[in-house]
Amino acid sequence: MNKHHDTTGPTDEQQQITLRGPAELADALPYMMGYHPTDSIVLVALHGDRGRFGGRVRLGIPRSPREWPPVAEQLAECLIEGCERRASRPEGIVVFLCQDPGEGETGRRVMERLRPLAQRLRTACGSLDVPVYEALCISDGRFWSYCCPDARCCPPEGNALALSGTSVMAAAAAYAGIQVRGSLREMEERLRPWRPTTAAAGEQLRALDTAGAALVPRILDTDGRDQVRAETLALAERLMKRLADGGRAMDPAAADAQDDASIAHEEAAEVILGLQDRETRDRAAEWMEGPEAAPALRLWRALARRCVGAYTEHSAAPLTLAGWVAWSTGDEPGARVALGLALEADAEYVFARLLHQACNEGLDPESLRRCLREERDARAALETRAASASSATSAASASASSAASGASGAGTPAGGRASARTAAGGARARVRMRKATGGARKLPAARKAGRRPQPRPVRLSATGTDPTHVPPGAVRPDRAAARARARTVRRAGRRGTRSGR
Repeated sequence: MNKHHDTTGPTDEQQQITLRGPAELADALPYMMGYHPTDSIVLVALHGDRGRFGGRVRLGIPRSPREWPPVAEQLAECLIEGCERRASRPEGIVVFLCQDPGEGETGRRVMERLRPLAQRLRTACGSLDVPVYEALCISDGRFWSYCCPDARCCPPEGNALALSGTSVMAAAAAYAGIQVRGSLREMEERLRPWRPTTAAAGEQLRALDTAGAALVPRILDTDGRDQVRAETLALAERLMKRLADGGRAMDPAAADAQDDASIAHEEAAEVILGLQDRETRDRAAEWMEGPEAAPALRLWRALARRCVGAYTEHSAAPLTLAGWVAWSTGDEPGARVALGLALEADAEYVFARLLHQACNEGLDPESLRRCLREERDARAALETRAASASSATSAASASASSAASGASGAGTPAGGRASARTAAGGARARVRMRKATGGARKLPAARKAGRRPQPRPVRLSATGTDPTHVPPGAVRPDRAAARARARTVRRAGRRGTRSGR
Protein backbone atom coordinates (compact mmCIF):
# COMPACT_ATOMS: atom_id res chain seq x y z
CA MET A 1 0.00 0.00 0.00
CA ASN A 2 1.03 3.58 -0.46
CA LYS A 3 2.50 5.50 2.48
CA HIS A 4 1.50 9.12 3.09
CA HIS A 5 3.32 11.45 5.43
CA ASP A 6 2.07 14.43 7.36
CA THR A 7 3.87 16.72 9.79
CA THR A 8 2.59 18.44 12.89
CA GLY A 9 4.37 21.75 12.39
CA PRO A 10 6.56 23.88 10.17
CA THR A 11 10.07 23.03 11.41
CA ASP A 12 12.35 20.25 10.27
CA GLU A 13 13.11 19.16 13.85
CA GLN A 14 9.60 18.15 14.81
CA GLN A 15 8.25 14.63 14.69
CA GLN A 16 6.90 13.29 11.40
CA ILE A 17 3.83 11.09 11.34
CA THR A 18 3.74 8.28 8.79
CA LEU A 19 0.33 6.96 7.74
CA ARG A 20 0.39 3.40 6.45
CA GLY A 21 -2.53 2.17 4.42
CA PRO A 22 -6.24 2.96 4.17
CA ALA A 23 -7.02 2.42 7.86
CA GLU A 24 -4.74 5.21 9.06
CA LEU A 25 -5.82 7.47 6.21
CA ALA A 26 -9.46 7.04 7.22
CA ASP A 27 -8.59 7.73 10.84
CA ALA A 28 -6.67 10.91 9.91
CA LEU A 29 -9.54 12.55 7.98
CA PRO A 30 -11.35 14.23 10.92
CA TYR A 31 -8.06 15.64 12.22
CA MET A 32 -7.31 17.15 8.81
CA MET A 33 -10.77 18.74 8.58
CA GLY A 34 -11.33 19.62 12.24
CA TYR A 35 -14.59 17.63 12.29
CA HIS A 36 -16.08 14.39 10.99
CA PRO A 37 -17.33 15.22 7.47
CA THR A 38 -20.78 13.78 6.83
CA ASP A 39 -22.43 13.40 3.44
CA SER A 40 -19.26 14.82 1.88
CA ILE A 41 -16.74 14.46 -0.91
CA VAL A 42 -13.24 15.31 0.34
CA LEU A 43 -10.18 15.55 -1.90
CA VAL A 44 -6.74 15.91 -0.30
CA ALA A 45 -3.63 16.83 -2.31
CA LEU A 46 -0.30 15.04 -1.77
CA HIS A 47 3.01 16.78 -2.47
CA GLY A 48 6.56 15.55 -2.92
CA ASP A 49 8.01 12.06 -3.03
CA ARG A 50 6.89 11.36 0.53
CA GLY A 51 3.24 12.34 0.02
CA ARG A 52 2.97 15.40 2.28
CA PHE A 53 -0.63 16.50 2.81
CA GLY A 54 -1.50 19.80 1.11
CA GLY A 55 -4.66 21.58 0.05
CA ARG A 56 -8.07 19.97 0.38
CA VAL A 57 -11.59 20.62 -0.81
CA ARG A 58 -14.95 19.45 0.50
CA LEU A 59 -18.39 19.42 -1.08
CA GLY A 60 -21.68 17.81 -0.16
CA ILE A 61 -22.45 14.68 -2.19
CA PRO A 62 -25.00 15.62 -4.88
CA ARG A 63 -28.20 13.62 -4.55
CA SER A 64 -28.65 13.11 -8.28
CA PRO A 65 -26.05 10.90 -10.04
CA ARG A 66 -26.50 13.09 -13.11
CA GLU A 67 -24.61 15.83 -11.26
CA TRP A 68 -21.61 13.64 -10.46
CA PRO A 69 -19.63 14.08 -13.73
CA PRO A 70 -19.53 17.93 -13.69
CA VAL A 71 -18.99 17.99 -9.92
CA ALA A 72 -16.04 15.58 -10.22
CA GLU A 73 -14.44 17.68 -12.95
CA GLN A 74 -14.87 20.95 -11.06
CA LEU A 75 -13.54 19.53 -7.79
CA ALA A 76 -10.43 18.12 -9.46
CA GLU A 77 -9.82 21.37 -11.32
CA CYS A 78 -10.42 23.46 -8.18
CA LEU A 79 -7.94 21.49 -6.04
CA ILE A 80 -5.16 21.20 -8.62
CA GLU A 81 -5.30 24.80 -9.85
CA GLY A 82 -5.53 26.09 -6.29
CA CYS A 83 -2.46 24.11 -5.23
CA GLU A 84 -0.55 25.46 -8.22
CA ARG A 85 -1.40 29.06 -7.27
CA ARG A 86 -0.44 28.65 -3.64
CA ALA A 87 2.55 26.29 -3.80
CA SER A 88 3.10 23.56 -6.36
CA ARG A 89 1.21 21.06 -8.45
CA PRO A 90 0.26 17.99 -6.37
CA GLU A 91 1.88 14.65 -7.07
CA GLY A 92 -1.28 12.75 -6.20
CA ILE A 93 -4.71 12.94 -4.57
CA VAL A 94 -6.59 10.96 -1.92
CA VAL A 95 -10.39 10.78 -2.28
CA PHE A 96 -12.83 10.29 0.62
CA LEU A 97 -16.57 9.65 0.23
CA CYS A 98 -18.38 9.95 3.57
CA GLN A 99 -22.07 9.17 3.90
CA ASP A 100 -24.20 7.46 6.54
CA PRO A 101 -26.63 4.73 5.44
CA GLY A 102 -30.22 5.67 4.80
CA GLU A 103 -33.20 3.88 6.27
CA GLY A 104 -32.94 0.17 5.53
CA GLU A 105 -29.50 0.61 3.93
CA THR A 106 -26.15 -0.85 4.96
CA GLY A 107 -22.69 0.68 4.79
CA ARG A 108 -21.71 -1.78 2.08
CA ARG A 109 -24.73 -0.73 0.03
CA VAL A 110 -23.66 2.90 0.36
CA MET A 111 -20.17 1.97 -0.84
CA GLU A 112 -21.55 0.25 -3.94
CA ARG A 113 -23.98 3.09 -4.67
CA LEU A 114 -21.15 5.64 -4.56
CA ARG A 115 -18.70 3.56 -6.61
CA PRO A 116 -19.55 5.38 -9.89
CA LEU A 117 -18.87 8.72 -8.18
CA ALA A 118 -15.47 7.46 -6.98
CA GLN A 119 -14.66 6.35 -10.52
CA ARG A 120 -15.70 9.76 -11.89
CA LEU A 121 -13.38 11.48 -9.42
CA ARG A 122 -10.47 9.19 -10.29
CA THR A 123 -11.02 9.79 -14.01
CA ALA A 124 -11.31 13.57 -13.56
CA CYS A 125 -8.06 13.76 -11.61
CA GLY A 126 -6.28 11.45 -14.03
CA SER A 127 -7.36 13.57 -17.00
CA LEU A 128 -5.39 16.43 -15.39
CA ASP A 129 -2.33 14.17 -15.03
CA VAL A 130 -2.65 13.84 -11.26
CA PRO A 131 -3.31 10.23 -10.16
CA VAL A 132 -5.59 9.22 -7.31
CA TYR A 133 -3.47 7.12 -4.96
CA GLU A 134 -6.36 6.03 -2.78
CA ALA A 135 -10.16 6.37 -2.79
CA LEU A 136 -12.03 5.45 0.39
CA CYS A 137 -15.69 5.19 1.32
CA ILE A 138 -16.49 5.76 5.01
CA SER A 139 -19.93 4.72 6.20
CA ASP A 140 -21.54 3.26 9.31
CA GLY A 141 -18.28 3.10 11.26
CA ARG A 142 -16.47 1.16 8.53
CA PHE A 143 -14.35 1.96 5.50
CA TRP A 144 -13.80 0.44 2.05
CA SER A 145 -11.05 1.01 -0.53
CA TYR A 146 -12.00 1.50 -4.16
CA CYS A 147 -8.36 1.03 -5.22
CA CYS A 148 -7.13 -2.03 -3.33
CA PRO A 149 -8.19 -5.38 -4.88
CA ASP A 150 -6.67 -7.48 -2.09
CA ALA A 151 -9.50 -9.00 -0.06
CA ARG A 152 -7.04 -9.92 2.72
CA CYS A 153 -6.58 -6.27 3.76
CA CYS A 154 -9.71 -4.76 2.16
CA PRO A 155 -12.49 -7.38 2.51
CA PRO A 156 -15.91 -6.91 0.85
CA GLU A 157 -17.57 -6.26 4.23
CA GLY A 158 -15.10 -3.43 4.91
CA ASN A 159 -12.93 -2.73 7.93
CA ALA A 160 -13.99 -1.14 11.20
CA LEU A 161 -12.65 2.31 11.92
CA ALA A 162 -10.23 2.62 14.83
CA LEU A 163 -11.69 3.54 18.18
CA SER A 164 -11.64 7.27 18.77
CA GLY A 165 -8.41 8.48 20.36
CA THR A 166 -6.50 5.22 20.01
CA SER A 167 -4.48 5.81 16.81
CA VAL A 168 -1.05 7.34 16.25
CA MET A 169 -2.71 10.29 14.49
CA ALA A 170 -4.99 10.88 17.48
CA ALA A 171 -2.01 10.98 19.83
CA ALA A 172 -0.10 13.37 17.56
CA ALA A 173 -3.18 15.61 17.22
CA ALA A 174 -3.67 15.72 20.99
CA TYR A 175 0.00 16.66 21.44
CA ALA A 176 -0.38 19.44 18.85
CA GLY A 177 -3.59 20.75 20.43
CA ILE A 178 -5.82 19.80 17.46
CA GLN A 179 -9.43 19.15 18.43
CA VAL A 180 -12.20 17.39 16.53
CA ARG A 181 -15.49 19.25 17.03
CA GLY A 182 -17.84 16.37 16.33
CA SER A 183 -19.55 15.82 13.01
CA LEU A 184 -20.34 18.36 10.33
CA ARG A 185 -24.03 17.64 10.85
CA GLU A 186 -23.74 18.48 14.55
CA MET A 187 -21.90 21.72 13.82
CA GLU A 188 -24.55 22.76 11.30
CA GLU A 189 -27.36 21.85 13.67
CA ARG A 190 -26.13 24.49 16.12
CA LEU A 191 -26.64 27.16 13.46
CA ARG A 192 -29.77 26.07 11.62
CA PRO A 193 -33.19 27.60 12.38
CA TRP A 194 -35.50 25.92 14.85
CA ARG A 195 -37.80 23.29 13.41
CA PRO A 196 -41.08 24.94 12.35
CA THR A 197 -43.17 22.39 14.24
CA THR A 198 -42.01 23.60 17.66
CA ALA A 199 -44.01 26.08 19.72
CA ALA A 200 -40.97 28.32 20.17
CA ALA A 201 -40.57 28.64 16.38
CA GLY A 202 -44.18 29.78 16.05
CA GLU A 203 -43.75 32.41 18.75
CA GLN A 204 -40.51 33.64 17.16
CA LEU A 205 -42.17 33.89 13.75
CA ARG A 206 -44.95 36.07 15.18
CA ALA A 207 -42.36 38.28 16.91
CA LEU A 208 -40.49 38.70 13.62
CA ASP A 209 -43.67 39.67 11.80
CA THR A 210 -44.52 42.24 14.46
CA ALA A 211 -41.01 43.69 14.56
CA GLY A 212 -40.86 43.84 10.77
CA ALA A 213 -44.04 45.87 10.55
CA ALA A 214 -42.65 48.34 13.10
CA LEU A 215 -38.99 48.58 12.05
CA VAL A 216 -38.93 48.42 8.25
CA PRO A 217 -40.71 51.79 7.74
CA ARG A 218 -38.27 53.40 10.18
CA ILE A 219 -35.26 51.84 8.44
CA LEU A 220 -36.47 53.20 5.09
CA ASP A 221 -36.44 56.70 6.55
CA THR A 222 -32.98 58.31 6.75
CA ASP A 223 -33.38 59.71 10.27
CA GLY A 224 -35.21 56.64 11.49
CA ARG A 225 -32.52 54.35 10.11
CA ASP A 226 -29.83 55.97 12.23
CA GLN A 227 -32.02 55.65 15.31
CA VAL A 228 -32.80 51.98 14.59
CA ARG A 229 -29.08 51.33 14.09
CA ALA A 230 -28.26 52.82 17.49
CA GLU A 231 -31.09 50.87 19.16
CA THR A 232 -30.03 47.59 17.50
CA LEU A 233 -26.40 47.91 18.55
CA ALA A 234 -27.35 48.93 22.09
CA LEU A 235 -29.71 45.94 22.41
CA ALA A 236 -27.06 43.59 21.01
CA GLU A 237 -24.55 44.87 23.58
CA ARG A 238 -27.04 44.25 26.40
CA LEU A 239 -27.66 40.71 25.15
CA MET A 240 -23.93 40.03 24.93
CA LYS A 241 -23.46 41.21 28.51
CA ARG A 242 -26.37 39.03 29.63
CA LEU A 243 -24.84 35.96 27.96
CA ALA A 244 -21.38 36.71 29.37
CA ASP A 245 -22.72 37.15 32.92
CA GLY A 246 -24.79 33.96 32.84
CA GLY A 247 -23.50 30.46 33.47
CA ARG A 248 -22.23 28.27 30.65
CA ALA A 249 -22.91 24.54 30.34
CA MET A 250 -20.12 22.31 29.02
CA ASP A 251 -22.30 20.31 26.64
CA PRO A 252 -22.79 22.26 23.37
CA ALA A 253 -26.50 21.41 23.08
CA ALA A 254 -27.17 22.38 26.68
CA ALA A 255 -25.16 25.58 26.26
CA ASP A 256 -27.17 26.56 23.18
CA ALA A 257 -30.44 25.88 25.00
CA GLN A 258 -29.21 28.07 27.85
CA ASP A 259 -28.42 30.91 25.45
CA ASP A 260 -31.82 30.56 23.77
CA ALA A 261 -33.57 30.85 27.12
CA SER A 262 -31.68 34.07 27.89
CA ILE A 263 -33.02 35.94 24.84
CA ALA A 264 -36.67 36.94 24.46
CA HIS A 265 -38.39 36.46 21.11
CA GLU A 266 -39.00 40.20 20.74
CA GLU A 267 -35.35 41.01 21.45
CA ALA A 268 -34.12 38.48 18.92
CA ALA A 269 -36.53 39.78 16.28
CA GLU A 270 -35.39 43.39 16.70
CA VAL A 271 -31.69 42.53 16.38
CA ILE A 272 -32.22 40.15 13.43
CA LEU A 273 -34.10 42.79 11.46
CA GLY A 274 -31.70 45.55 12.48
CA LEU A 275 -28.75 43.51 11.19
CA GLN A 276 -30.26 43.53 7.69
CA ASP A 277 -28.91 47.09 7.44
CA ARG A 278 -25.37 46.77 6.11
CA GLU A 279 -23.83 49.52 8.24
CA THR A 280 -25.35 48.06 11.39
CA ARG A 281 -23.88 44.67 10.51
CA ASP A 282 -20.46 46.21 9.82
CA ARG A 283 -20.51 47.93 13.21
CA ALA A 284 -21.43 44.63 14.87
CA ALA A 285 -18.46 42.97 13.15
CA GLU A 286 -16.17 45.06 15.36
CA TRP A 287 -16.95 42.71 18.29
CA MET A 288 -14.33 40.29 16.98
CA GLU A 289 -11.62 39.89 19.61
CA GLY A 290 -10.84 40.10 23.30
CA PRO A 291 -13.58 39.56 25.90
CA GLU A 292 -16.28 40.61 23.40
CA ALA A 293 -15.63 37.77 20.95
CA ALA A 294 -17.05 34.81 22.91
CA PRO A 295 -20.41 36.38 23.87
CA ALA A 296 -20.72 37.87 20.37
CA LEU A 297 -20.27 34.44 18.79
CA ARG A 298 -22.89 32.96 21.12
CA LEU A 299 -25.29 35.77 20.25
CA TRP A 300 -24.88 35.39 16.48
CA ARG A 301 -25.42 31.64 16.74
CA ALA A 302 -28.55 32.13 18.81
CA LEU A 303 -29.95 34.70 16.37
CA ALA A 304 -29.26 32.41 13.39
CA ARG A 305 -31.37 29.73 15.08
CA ARG A 306 -34.21 32.28 15.45
CA CYS A 307 -34.49 32.99 11.69
CA VAL A 308 -37.46 30.66 11.27
CA GLY A 309 -40.04 30.18 8.57
CA ALA A 310 -40.06 32.85 5.88
CA TYR A 311 -37.15 34.63 7.58
CA THR A 312 -34.54 31.98 6.75
CA GLU A 313 -32.73 34.32 4.37
CA HIS A 314 -32.33 36.83 7.21
CA SER A 315 -29.94 34.35 8.85
CA ALA A 316 -27.23 35.32 6.34
CA ALA A 317 -26.28 38.34 8.49
CA PRO A 318 -25.86 36.59 11.89
CA LEU A 319 -24.29 33.54 10.23
CA THR A 320 -21.73 35.73 8.47
CA LEU A 321 -20.94 37.49 11.73
CA ALA A 322 -20.58 34.11 13.47
CA GLY A 323 -18.21 32.96 10.73
CA TRP A 324 -16.19 36.16 10.98
CA VAL A 325 -15.79 35.94 14.77
CA ALA A 326 -14.88 32.24 14.53
CA TRP A 327 -12.24 32.97 11.89
CA SER A 328 -10.93 35.97 13.81
CA THR A 329 -10.48 33.84 16.93
CA GLY A 330 -8.71 30.97 15.13
CA ASP A 331 -11.59 28.53 14.61
CA GLU A 332 -11.29 28.02 10.84
CA PRO A 333 -13.46 24.87 10.61
CA GLY A 334 -16.27 26.60 12.51
CA ALA A 335 -15.88 29.68 10.33
CA ARG A 336 -16.21 27.69 7.11
CA VAL A 337 -19.32 25.90 8.35
CA ALA A 338 -21.02 29.17 9.37
CA LEU A 339 -20.06 30.99 6.18
CA GLY A 340 -21.17 28.04 4.06
CA LEU A 341 -24.60 28.12 5.71
CA ALA A 342 -24.77 31.89 5.18
CA LEU A 343 -24.25 31.33 1.47
CA GLU A 344 -26.83 28.57 1.54
CA ALA A 345 -29.32 31.06 2.98
CA ASP A 346 -28.36 33.78 0.49
CA ALA A 347 -25.92 32.82 -2.29
CA GLU A 348 -25.39 36.49 -3.23
CA TYR A 349 -24.49 37.75 0.26
CA VAL A 350 -21.27 39.57 -0.63
CA PHE A 351 -19.72 39.84 2.85
CA ALA A 352 -20.07 36.08 3.36
CA ARG A 353 -18.59 35.35 -0.06
CA LEU A 354 -15.58 37.56 0.58
CA LEU A 355 -14.93 36.07 4.01
CA HIS A 356 -15.41 32.51 2.77
CA GLN A 357 -12.94 33.06 -0.07
CA ALA A 358 -10.39 34.73 2.21
CA CYS A 359 -10.67 31.97 4.81
CA ASN A 360 -10.30 29.23 2.20
CA GLU A 361 -7.27 30.90 0.65
CA GLY A 362 -5.48 30.98 3.98
CA LEU A 363 -5.36 34.77 4.37
CA ASP A 364 -4.60 36.32 7.74
CA PRO A 365 -7.72 37.81 9.39
CA GLU A 366 -5.53 40.44 11.05
CA SER A 367 -5.70 42.63 7.91
CA LEU A 368 -9.49 42.85 8.24
CA ARG A 369 -9.32 43.28 12.00
CA ARG A 370 -6.99 46.24 11.45
CA CYS A 371 -9.49 47.83 9.04
CA LEU A 372 -12.31 47.48 11.56
CA ARG A 373 -10.19 48.90 14.36
CA GLU A 374 -9.26 51.91 12.23
CA GLU A 375 -12.90 52.51 11.33
CA ARG A 376 -13.92 52.31 15.00
CA ASP A 377 -11.16 54.73 16.05
CA ALA A 378 -11.99 57.16 13.24
CA ARG A 379 -15.67 57.12 14.17
CA ALA A 380 -14.85 57.75 17.83
CA ALA A 381 -12.63 60.69 16.86
CA LEU A 382 -15.37 62.18 14.67
CA GLU A 383 -17.93 61.84 17.44
CA THR A 384 -15.56 63.56 19.87
CA ARG A 385 -14.96 66.44 17.46
CA ALA A 386 -18.67 66.76 16.74
CA ALA A 387 -19.44 66.91 20.47
CA SER A 388 -16.76 69.58 20.97
CA ALA A 389 -18.12 71.62 18.06
CA SER A 390 -21.64 71.35 19.45
CA SER A 391 -20.47 72.52 22.90
CA ALA A 392 -18.60 75.48 21.40
CA THR A 393 -21.63 76.49 19.35
CA SER A 394 -23.89 76.34 22.41
CA ALA A 395 -21.44 78.47 24.44
CA ALA A 396 -21.21 81.07 21.67
CA SER A 397 -24.99 81.19 21.40
CA ALA A 398 -25.44 81.69 25.12
CA SER A 399 -22.83 84.52 25.33
CA ALA A 400 -24.13 86.40 22.30
CA SER A 401 -27.91 86.28 22.36
CA SER A 402 -28.11 88.91 19.63
CA ALA A 403 -26.42 86.48 17.26
CA ALA A 404 -28.38 83.43 18.37
CA SER A 405 -29.83 82.76 14.96
CA GLY A 406 -26.38 83.01 13.34
CA ALA A 407 -24.82 80.73 15.90
CA SER A 408 -27.63 78.22 15.46
CA GLY A 409 -27.18 78.34 11.69
CA ALA A 410 -23.47 77.70 12.09
CA GLY A 411 -24.12 74.59 14.17
CA THR A 412 -26.19 72.83 11.55
CA PRO A 413 -23.56 72.74 8.81
CA ALA A 414 -21.02 71.46 11.34
CA GLY A 415 -23.27 68.54 12.21
CA GLY A 416 -23.96 67.93 8.53
CA ARG A 417 -20.24 67.87 7.75
CA ALA A 418 -19.61 65.42 10.60
CA SER A 419 -22.36 63.13 9.29
CA ALA A 420 -20.96 63.32 5.76
CA ARG A 421 -17.45 62.56 7.00
CA THR A 422 -18.78 59.55 8.93
CA ALA A 423 -20.53 58.18 5.84
CA ALA A 424 -17.44 58.76 3.71
CA GLY A 425 -15.25 57.06 6.31
CA GLY A 426 -17.58 54.07 6.32
CA ALA A 427 -17.38 53.81 2.53
CA ARG A 428 -13.58 53.95 2.64
CA ALA A 429 -13.53 51.28 5.35
CA ARG A 430 -15.70 48.98 3.22
CA VAL A 431 -13.28 49.38 0.31
CA ARG A 432 -10.41 48.48 2.65
CA MET A 433 -12.37 45.48 3.94
CA ARG A 434 -12.85 44.20 0.39
CA LYS A 435 -9.15 44.54 -0.32
CA ALA A 436 -8.24 42.88 3.00
CA THR A 437 -10.38 39.84 2.17
CA GLY A 438 -9.07 39.59 -1.37
CA GLY A 439 -12.38 40.75 -2.79
CA ALA A 440 -10.99 43.29 -5.26
CA ARG A 441 -11.42 41.37 -8.48
CA LYS A 442 -11.91 42.46 -12.10
CA LEU A 443 -15.44 41.97 -13.36
CA PRO A 444 -16.01 39.42 -16.11
CA ALA A 445 -16.53 40.78 -19.59
CA ALA A 446 -20.18 39.82 -19.51
CA ARG A 447 -20.71 41.83 -16.31
CA LYS A 448 -18.92 44.86 -17.81
CA ALA A 449 -21.22 44.70 -20.81
CA GLY A 450 -24.23 44.77 -18.53
CA ARG A 451 -25.09 41.07 -18.91
CA ARG A 452 -25.35 38.65 -16.03
CA PRO A 453 -22.99 35.69 -16.60
CA GLN A 454 -24.65 32.30 -16.68
CA PRO A 455 -24.14 30.46 -13.37
CA ARG A 456 -22.22 27.20 -13.30
CA PRO A 457 -23.90 24.15 -11.74
CA VAL A 458 -21.59 24.31 -8.71
CA ARG A 459 -19.46 27.25 -7.56
CA LEU A 460 -16.19 26.34 -5.92
CA SER A 461 -13.78 28.47 -3.96
CA ALA A 462 -10.26 28.98 -5.22
CA THR A 463 -8.23 26.52 -3.17
CA GLY A 464 -9.06 26.26 0.48
CA THR A 465 -10.23 23.40 2.52
CA ASP A 466 -13.94 23.83 1.94
CA PRO A 467 -15.29 25.26 -1.35
CA THR A 468 -18.42 27.36 -1.51
CA HIS A 469 -21.42 25.19 -2.27
CA VAL A 470 -24.13 27.27 -3.90
CA PRO A 471 -27.52 25.52 -3.77
CA PRO A 472 -30.35 26.19 -6.22
CA GLY A 473 -31.73 29.69 -5.72
CA ALA A 474 -35.42 29.03 -6.12
CA VAL A 475 -37.65 31.18 -3.91
CA ARG A 476 -40.42 29.34 -2.12
CA PRO A 477 -43.73 31.22 -1.94
CA ASP A 478 -43.71 31.47 1.85
CA ARG A 479 -40.35 33.30 1.76
CA ALA A 480 -41.19 35.89 -0.90
CA ALA A 481 -42.54 38.58 1.43
CA ALA A 482 -39.71 38.26 3.96
CA ARG A 483 -37.09 38.32 1.20
CA ALA A 484 -38.66 41.42 -0.29
CA ARG A 485 -38.54 43.19 3.08
CA ALA A 486 -34.91 42.21 3.63
CA ARG A 487 -33.85 43.44 0.21
CA THR A 488 -35.76 46.67 0.69
CA VAL A 489 -33.84 47.27 3.92
CA ARG A 490 -30.54 46.48 2.22
CA ARG A 491 -31.27 48.82 -0.66
CA ALA A 492 -32.07 51.55 1.85
CA GLY A 493 -28.68 50.95 3.48
CA ARG A 494 -26.67 51.48 0.31
CA ARG A 495 -24.46 54.55 0.55
CA GLY A 496 -22.85 55.02 -2.86
CA THR A 497 -21.64 51.42 -3.21
CA ARG A 498 -22.40 48.84 -5.83
CA SER A 499 -23.88 46.31 -3.45
CA GLY A 500 -25.95 46.66 -0.32
CA ARG A 501 -24.58 43.46 1.18
